Amino acid sequence: MATAQVLAFMQKTAEDAALREELEALLGVGDGNISGAAELDSEELAALRGEMAPKVVDFASQHGFEFSTNELIQVVDSFARHQAGEMSDDEFSGILGVTVNSSKADHTTKVANPLQRLTRYLSKTYLGIGTDEESE
Repeated sequence: MATAQVLAFMQKTAEDAALREELEALLGVGDGNISGAAELDSEELAALRGEMAPKVVDFASQHGFEFSTNELIQVVDSFARHQAGEMSDDEFSGILGVTVNSSKADHTTKVANPLQRLTRYLSKTYLGIGTDEESE
């Protein structure tokens, strides 16, 4: 699934300093870490949604990640909308093609801060980290 490729590329920017530096130079804004909504600043969002999107897709392809410009924009928009509270967890997971384990009771706990909600969601979805031991 191409969305998974976009997500894998975004995550790789958090893990690989050289990739991050190259992406920062390509975008001309931000710090090159586009691994999640919390890391995407407004200038990076604008660049990824705009004329830099095809260049980022080409750059990602050179690093083994295959996805389209539209797929990149869709994922970036989804992160931004989810962080802003304009999209529910279910809508967010549906667009990204991942499932949320709704059988855990802590998933239904309300978190008012959108950034905390996104962090919790991504931690559970991609890292398998439960929040039973949270100290909020």
